[in-house]
Amino acid sequence: MIKIPERMNMANLPTKIEKMERLSQKLGGPDIYIKRDDQTGTEISGNKIRKLEFSAAEALNKGCNTLITCGGIQSNHCRATAAVAVKLGFKCCLVLNGSNDTEVDGNLLLDKLLGAEIYFVSQKEYENRRMEIMKEIKTNMENKGLKPYIIPEGASNGIGGFGYYKAVQEIMLQEREMKVHFDGIVIATGSGGTYSGLLLGSRILNYDAKIYGVNVCQNEKYFKDRIYEILHDSMKYIDVNLNFSKDEINIIDGYVGRGYALSREEELEFIKELAELEGIILDPVYTGKAMYGLTQEIKKGKFSKYKNLLFIHTGGIFGIFPQKSQFRV
Repeated sequence: MIKIPERMNMANLPTKIEKMERLSQKLGGPDIYIKRDDQTGTEISGNKIRKLEFSAAEALNKGCNTLITCGGIQSNHCRATAAVAVKLGFKCCLVLNGSNDTEVDGNLLLDKLLGAEIYFVSQKEYENRRMEIMKEIKTNMENKGLKPYIIPEGASNGIGGFGYYKAVQEIMLQEREMKVHFDGIVIATGSGGTYSGLLLGSRILNYDAKIYGVNVCQNEKYFKDRIYEILHDSMKYIDVNLNFSKDEINIIDGYVGRGYALSREEELEFIKELAELEGIILDPVYTGKAMYGLTQEIKKGKFSKYKNLLFIHTGGIFGIFPQKSQFRV
Protein backbone atom coordinates (compact mmCIF):
# COMPACT_ATOMS: atom_id res chain seq x y z
CA MET A 1 0.00 0.00 0.00
CA ILE A 2 1.42 3.37 -1.05
CA LYS A 3 1.36 5.97 1.71
CA ILE A 4 0.14 9.33 0.44
CA PRO A 5 0.32 12.68 2.28
CA GLU A 6 -2.10 13.67 5.03
CA ARG A 7 -5.31 15.47 4.23
CA MET A 8 -7.94 17.43 6.11
CA ASN A 9 -11.55 16.32 5.79
CA MET A 10 -13.42 19.42 4.61
CA ALA A 11 -15.30 18.47 1.42
CA ASN A 12 -18.65 16.71 1.31
CA LEU A 13 -17.48 13.37 -0.06
CA PRO A 14 -18.16 11.13 -1.84
CA THR A 15 -19.90 13.22 -4.49
CA LYS A 16 -22.66 11.38 -6.29
CA ILE A 17 -22.63 10.16 -9.88
CA GLU A 18 -25.75 10.65 -12.02
CA LYS A 19 -26.60 9.32 -15.45
CA MET A 20 -27.45 12.04 -17.97
CA GLU A 21 -30.26 10.10 -19.60
CA ARG A 22 -31.67 12.76 -21.89
CA LEU A 23 -28.34 14.11 -23.10
CA SER A 24 -27.13 10.58 -23.83
CA GLN A 25 -30.27 9.81 -25.83
CA LYS A 26 -30.07 13.08 -27.71
CA LEU A 27 -26.47 12.50 -28.80
CA GLY A 28 -26.93 8.83 -29.58
CA GLY A 29 -23.40 8.01 -28.46
CA PRO A 30 -22.05 6.50 -25.24
CA ASP A 31 -23.98 6.78 -21.99
CA ILE A 32 -22.83 9.95 -20.25
CA TYR A 33 -22.58 10.11 -16.48
CA ILE A 34 -21.68 13.16 -14.41
CA LYS A 35 -19.83 13.23 -11.09
CA ARG A 36 -21.10 16.12 -9.02
CA ASP A 37 -17.92 17.68 -7.66
CA ASP A 38 -19.84 20.93 -7.87
CA GLN A 39 -21.51 19.65 -4.69
CA THR A 40 -18.39 19.31 -2.52
CA GLY A 41 -19.66 22.18 -0.38
CA THR A 42 -21.08 25.68 -0.68
CA GLU A 43 -18.39 28.25 0.05
CA ILE A 44 -15.81 25.57 -0.86
CA SER A 45 -17.74 24.09 -3.78
CA GLY A 46 -15.97 22.61 -6.78
CA ASN A 47 -12.89 20.54 -7.48
CA LYS A 48 -10.38 22.81 -5.75
CA ILE A 49 -11.34 21.74 -2.23
CA ARG A 50 -10.15 18.19 -2.95
CA LYS A 51 -6.68 19.62 -3.61
CA LEU A 52 -6.89 22.16 -0.79
CA GLU A 53 -7.51 19.38 1.73
CA PHE A 54 -3.92 18.27 1.10
CA SER A 55 -2.46 21.78 0.78
CA ALA A 56 -4.10 22.88 4.04
CA ALA A 57 -2.81 19.81 5.89
CA GLU A 58 0.71 20.55 4.71
CA ALA A 59 0.37 24.21 5.75
CA LEU A 60 -0.75 23.19 9.23
CA ASN A 61 2.05 20.65 9.56
CA LYS A 62 4.53 23.40 8.71
CA GLY A 63 3.11 25.67 11.40
CA CYS A 64 1.77 28.24 8.94
CA ASN A 65 -1.08 30.64 9.69
CA THR A 66 -1.63 32.46 6.38
CA LEU A 67 -2.54 31.24 2.89
CA ILE A 68 -1.39 33.08 -0.23
CA THR A 69 -2.65 32.11 -3.67
CA CYS A 70 -3.55 33.52 -7.06
CA GLY A 71 -6.08 33.29 -9.87
CA GLY A 72 -8.39 35.14 -12.19
CA ILE A 73 -10.76 37.80 -10.94
CA GLN A 74 -13.52 35.14 -10.75
CA SER A 75 -11.26 32.33 -9.55
CA ASN A 76 -13.14 29.44 -7.95
CA HIS A 77 -9.87 28.31 -6.40
CA CYS A 78 -9.26 31.67 -4.74
CA ARG A 79 -12.77 31.75 -3.30
CA ALA A 80 -12.39 28.21 -1.94
CA THR A 81 -8.96 29.07 -0.50
CA ALA A 82 -10.40 32.13 1.24
CA ALA A 83 -13.13 29.96 2.80
CA VAL A 84 -10.62 27.30 3.89
CA ALA A 85 -8.45 29.98 5.50
CA VAL A 86 -11.37 31.20 7.58
CA LYS A 87 -12.21 27.64 8.67
CA LEU A 88 -8.60 27.16 9.78
CA GLY A 89 -8.44 30.51 11.56
CA PHE A 90 -5.84 31.68 9.02
CA LYS A 91 -5.39 34.94 7.20
CA CYS A 92 -5.73 34.84 3.40
CA CYS A 93 -4.12 36.88 0.66
CA LEU A 94 -5.23 36.64 -2.97
CA VAL A 95 -3.37 37.88 -6.04
CA LEU A 96 -6.06 38.39 -8.68
CA ASN A 97 -5.64 39.00 -12.39
CA GLY A 98 -7.90 42.00 -12.83
CA SER A 99 -8.77 45.53 -11.88
CA ASN A 100 -9.88 47.01 -8.57
CA ASP A 101 -12.80 48.71 -10.32
CA THR A 102 -14.33 45.37 -11.47
CA GLU A 103 -17.96 44.95 -10.42
CA VAL A 104 -18.08 43.08 -7.12
CA ASP A 105 -20.04 39.98 -8.10
CA GLY A 106 -19.75 36.20 -8.10
CA ASN A 107 -16.56 34.79 -6.61
CA LEU A 108 -15.05 38.25 -6.12
CA LEU A 109 -17.96 39.19 -3.87
CA LEU A 110 -17.46 36.00 -1.86
CA ASP A 111 -13.70 36.68 -1.58
CA LYS A 112 -14.49 40.02 0.01
CA LEU A 113 -17.23 38.61 2.27
CA LEU A 114 -14.72 36.03 3.50
CA GLY A 115 -12.30 38.80 4.44
CA ALA A 116 -9.48 37.99 2.03
CA GLU A 117 -6.80 40.61 1.46
CA ILE A 118 -6.75 41.19 -2.29
CA TYR A 119 -3.95 42.40 -4.56
CA PHE A 120 -5.09 43.24 -8.08
CA VAL A 121 -2.46 42.87 -10.82
CA SER A 122 -2.46 43.43 -14.57
CA GLN A 123 -2.68 40.54 -17.00
CA LYS A 124 0.97 41.03 -17.96
CA GLU A 125 2.08 41.00 -14.32
CA TYR A 126 -0.03 37.94 -13.64
CA GLU A 127 1.29 35.97 -16.59
CA ASN A 128 4.94 36.86 -16.00
CA ARG A 129 5.36 37.54 -12.29
CA ARG A 130 2.57 35.93 -10.24
CA MET A 131 4.85 33.59 -8.27
CA GLU A 132 7.38 36.37 -7.76
CA ILE A 133 4.61 38.66 -6.49
CA MET A 134 3.37 35.99 -4.07
CA LYS A 135 6.90 35.48 -2.78
CA GLU A 136 7.24 39.23 -2.20
CA ILE A 137 3.98 39.24 -0.25
CA LYS A 138 5.22 36.22 1.73
CA THR A 139 8.41 38.08 2.68
CA ASN A 140 6.43 41.14 3.78
CA MET A 141 4.14 38.98 5.91
CA GLU A 142 7.09 37.15 7.47
CA ASN A 143 8.53 40.53 8.45
CA LYS A 144 5.26 41.15 10.31
CA GLY A 145 5.60 37.89 12.21
CA LEU A 146 3.20 35.80 10.11
CA LYS A 147 3.94 32.33 8.70
CA PRO A 148 2.60 32.26 5.14
CA TYR A 149 2.13 29.23 2.88
CA ILE A 150 1.98 29.76 -0.89
CA ILE A 151 -0.49 27.72 -2.94
CA PRO A 152 0.06 27.98 -6.71
CA GLU A 153 -2.68 28.71 -9.23
CA GLY A 154 -5.48 26.16 -8.91
CA ALA A 155 -3.61 24.31 -6.13
CA SER A 156 -2.09 22.52 -9.12
CA ASN A 157 1.15 21.18 -7.76
CA GLY A 158 2.50 17.93 -6.38
CA ILE A 159 0.65 18.00 -3.07
CA GLY A 160 -2.62 19.24 -4.56
CA GLY A 161 -2.67 16.46 -7.14
CA PHE A 162 -3.42 13.90 -4.43
CA GLY A 163 -6.94 15.31 -4.20
CA TYR A 164 -7.79 13.56 -7.43
CA TYR A 165 -5.73 10.50 -6.60
CA LYS A 166 -8.31 10.06 -3.83
CA ALA A 167 -11.10 10.80 -6.29
CA VAL A 168 -10.00 7.80 -8.40
CA GLN A 169 -10.42 5.58 -5.34
CA GLU A 170 -13.88 7.05 -4.88
CA ILE A 171 -14.87 6.48 -8.51
CA MET A 172 -13.67 2.86 -8.44
CA LEU A 173 -15.84 2.17 -5.38
CA GLN A 174 -18.85 3.87 -6.99
CA GLU A 175 -18.39 1.79 -10.13
CA ARG A 176 -18.72 -1.37 -8.04
CA GLU A 177 -21.78 -0.01 -6.26
CA MET A 178 -23.44 1.10 -9.52
CA LYS A 179 -22.33 -1.98 -11.48
CA VAL A 180 -20.95 0.16 -14.29
CA HIS A 181 -17.46 0.76 -15.69
CA PHE A 182 -16.37 4.03 -17.26
CA ASP A 183 -14.31 3.71 -20.41
CA GLY A 184 -13.27 7.33 -20.23
CA ILE A 185 -13.27 10.28 -17.82
CA VAL A 186 -13.56 13.83 -19.18
CA ILE A 187 -12.72 17.02 -17.32
CA ALA A 188 -12.18 20.70 -17.97
CA THR A 189 -8.47 21.51 -17.79
CA GLY A 190 -7.38 24.96 -16.67
CA SER A 191 -4.25 24.47 -14.57
CA GLY A 192 -3.51 20.75 -14.89
CA GLY A 193 -3.72 19.56 -11.29
CA THR A 194 -7.01 17.69 -11.54
CA TYR A 195 -5.84 15.81 -14.62
CA SER A 196 -2.49 15.05 -13.01
CA GLY A 197 -4.14 13.58 -9.92
CA LEU A 198 -6.50 11.43 -11.97
CA LEU A 199 -3.64 10.07 -14.07
CA LEU A 200 -1.47 9.40 -11.02
CA GLY A 201 -4.32 7.62 -9.24
CA SER A 202 -5.20 5.58 -12.31
CA ARG A 203 -1.63 4.35 -12.70
CA ILE A 204 -1.05 3.46 -9.05
CA LEU A 205 -4.49 1.90 -8.55
CA ASN A 206 -4.50 0.05 -11.90
CA TYR A 207 -7.61 1.85 -13.10
CA ASP A 208 -8.00 1.63 -16.87
CA ALA A 209 -10.41 4.45 -17.77
CA LYS A 210 -8.78 6.81 -20.25
CA ILE A 211 -8.51 10.39 -18.97
CA TYR A 212 -9.36 13.30 -21.29
CA GLY A 213 -8.91 16.98 -20.56
CA VAL A 214 -10.67 19.68 -22.55
CA ASN A 215 -8.40 22.69 -22.20
CA VAL A 216 -10.13 26.01 -21.50
CA CYS A 217 -6.97 28.05 -22.02
CA GLN A 218 -3.48 27.63 -23.49
CA ASN A 219 -3.04 24.63 -25.83
CA GLU A 220 -2.34 20.91 -25.96
CA LYS A 221 1.44 21.20 -25.72
CA TYR A 222 1.26 23.53 -22.73
CA PHE A 223 -0.88 21.11 -20.75
CA LYS A 224 1.09 18.01 -21.70
CA ASP A 225 4.19 19.75 -20.36
CA ARG A 226 2.47 21.15 -17.27
CA ILE A 227 0.71 17.91 -16.27
CA TYR A 228 3.94 15.97 -16.75
CA GLU A 229 5.68 18.46 -14.45
CA ILE A 230 3.00 18.14 -11.74
CA LEU A 231 3.12 14.34 -11.91
CA HIS A 232 6.83 14.35 -11.16
CA ASP A 233 6.29 16.85 -8.35
CA SER A 234 3.70 14.49 -6.80
CA MET A 235 6.07 11.55 -6.90
CA LYS A 236 8.41 13.39 -4.52
CA TYR A 237 5.80 12.74 -1.81
CA ILE A 238 5.53 8.98 -2.28
CA ASP A 239 8.06 6.20 -2.15
CA VAL A 240 7.58 5.12 -5.75
CA ASN A 241 9.04 6.11 -9.08
CA LEU A 242 6.69 5.77 -12.03
CA ASN A 243 7.53 6.36 -15.65
CA PHE A 244 4.99 8.55 -17.43
CA SER A 245 4.99 9.53 -21.08
CA LYS A 246 3.47 12.73 -22.37
CA ASP A 247 1.74 10.52 -24.94
CA GLU A 248 -0.45 9.22 -22.08
CA ILE A 249 -1.85 12.72 -21.54
CA ASN A 250 -4.96 13.20 -23.69
CA ILE A 251 -5.88 16.82 -24.29
CA ILE A 252 -8.88 17.66 -26.48
CA ASP A 253 -7.80 20.99 -27.92
CA GLY A 254 -9.93 23.35 -29.99
CA TYR A 255 -12.56 24.57 -27.53
CA VAL A 256 -10.84 27.54 -25.90
CA GLY A 257 -12.99 29.74 -28.13
CA ARG A 258 -12.46 33.46 -27.59
CA GLY A 259 -10.04 32.78 -24.73
CA TYR A 260 -9.96 32.06 -21.02
CA ALA A 261 -13.18 33.20 -19.27
CA LEU A 262 -14.46 34.65 -22.57
CA SER A 263 -17.63 33.04 -23.89
CA ARG A 264 -19.01 32.46 -27.35
CA GLU A 265 -22.73 32.61 -28.00
CA GLU A 266 -22.91 28.88 -28.79
CA GLU A 267 -21.27 28.00 -25.46
CA LEU A 268 -23.74 30.07 -23.46
CA GLU A 269 -26.66 28.67 -25.43
CA PHE A 270 -25.40 25.16 -24.73
CA ILE A 271 -25.29 25.89 -20.97
CA LYS A 272 -28.92 27.03 -21.14
CA GLU A 273 -29.99 24.01 -23.22
CA LEU A 274 -28.33 21.56 -20.83
CA ALA A 275 -29.95 23.25 -17.84
CA GLU A 276 -33.36 22.79 -19.47
CA LEU A 277 -32.54 19.22 -20.52
CA GLU A 278 -30.94 17.81 -17.36
CA GLY A 279 -31.50 20.37 -14.59
CA ILE A 280 -27.72 20.76 -14.24
CA ILE A 281 -26.02 24.16 -14.32
CA LEU A 282 -22.55 24.38 -15.85
CA ASP A 283 -20.30 27.40 -15.63
CA PRO A 284 -19.12 29.48 -18.61
CA VAL A 285 -15.38 29.37 -17.77
CA TYR A 286 -14.68 25.66 -17.29
CA THR A 287 -17.42 23.04 -17.37
CA GLY A 288 -19.56 24.78 -19.99
CA LYS A 289 -16.70 24.84 -22.48
CA ALA A 290 -15.59 21.31 -21.60
CA MET A 291 -19.03 19.71 -21.87
CA TYR A 292 -19.69 21.63 -25.07
CA GLY A 293 -16.41 20.27 -26.42
CA LEU A 294 -17.30 16.74 -25.31
CA THR A 295 -20.66 16.82 -27.07
CA GLN A 296 -19.07 18.10 -30.27
CA GLU A 297 -16.49 15.31 -30.16
CA ILE A 298 -19.22 12.72 -29.59
CA LYS A 299 -21.01 14.05 -32.67
CA LYS A 300 -17.77 13.67 -34.63
CA GLY A 301 -17.55 10.01 -33.57
CA LYS A 302 -14.47 10.30 -31.35
CA PHE A 303 -16.06 8.17 -28.62
CA SER A 304 -18.01 5.77 -30.84
CA LYS A 305 -16.26 2.72 -29.34
CA TYR A 306 -16.97 3.80 -25.76
CA LYS A 307 -19.95 2.51 -23.79
CA ASN A 308 -19.82 4.76 -20.72
CA LEU A 309 -18.23 8.18 -20.21
CA LEU A 310 -17.89 10.04 -16.92
CA PHE A 311 -17.77 13.84 -16.96
CA ILE A 312 -16.56 15.41 -13.73
CA HIS A 313 -18.47 18.59 -12.92
CA THR A 314 -15.75 20.65 -11.28
CA GLY A 315 -18.08 23.43 -10.12
CA GLY A 316 -17.93 27.15 -10.80
CA ILE A 317 -21.58 28.16 -10.51
CA PHE A 318 -20.68 31.53 -8.95
CA GLY A 319 -18.92 32.43 -12.21
CA ILE A 320 -22.24 32.57 -14.03
CA PHE A 321 -23.48 35.70 -12.29
CA PRO A 322 -20.84 38.15 -13.58
CA GLN A 323 -21.77 37.01 -17.11
CA LYS A 324 -25.53 37.22 -16.60
CA SER A 325 -25.99 39.94 -19.21
CA GLN A 326 -24.57 37.64 -21.91
CA PHE A 327 -27.22 34.94 -21.49
CA ARG A 328 -30.38 35.09 -23.57
CA VAL A 329 -33.00 34.30 -20.97
